[in-house]
Amino acid sequence: MFTGIIETTGVIDSLNYDKDNLNLTVMSSISSNLRVDESLSHDGVCLTVTHLTDKSHNITLVPETLKKSKFSELEVGSVVNLERSLKVSDRLDGHIVQGHVDEVAKCIKIIDNENSWVYTFQSDHFLKYVVEKGSITVNGVSLTCFDIKDNLFSVAIIPHTYSKTNFRFLSENDLVNIEYDILGKYIERLSKH
Repeated sequence: MFTGIIETTGVIDSLNYDKDNLNLTVMSSISSNLRVDESLSHDGVCLTVTHLTDKSHNITLVPETLKKSKFSELEVGSVVNLERSLKVSDRLDGHIVQGHVDEVAKCIKIIDNENSWVYTFQSDHFLKYVVEKGSITVNGVSLTCFDIKDNLFSVAIIPHTYSKTNFRFLSENDLVNIEYDILGKYIERLSKH
């Protein structure tokens, strides 16, 4: 369980396929504080740490994760947002994030307002879970949606979030991992029964 408040970023140091699985080595400032078997959010995807060094950690992505996320497009040097799992005693500063990506969306517009940024994304499948001023997770970052129209939604990024996440590297036409608010998904499921 996560909150969508990004702790730091990491850089993909290597990626290797082992049959259908993708093994990644990620260099980060928090790798030395992790433990093997720990759950760690990478761009919003909950992944298990499989190996550690002082400056890096390894993770493995299975075909289902590759199909639902943007990770099949990663390259050496790609920057990912990192968040360690929530402790029960922690404040819930963002919203409840499972680390289970629902789909990949495309960034179609970026507006630089000189001290903040507005990113607009196109989603083709699950926008029924997006509500005006509701929570959404984009690359693991807990954000608030607005300007929802057809298959588009926007989020605003403050300077602090911009400097601490990989939003500063995001360009138009880039893909992002999206996790919709779990409460909306449960409400839909319960209303069908």
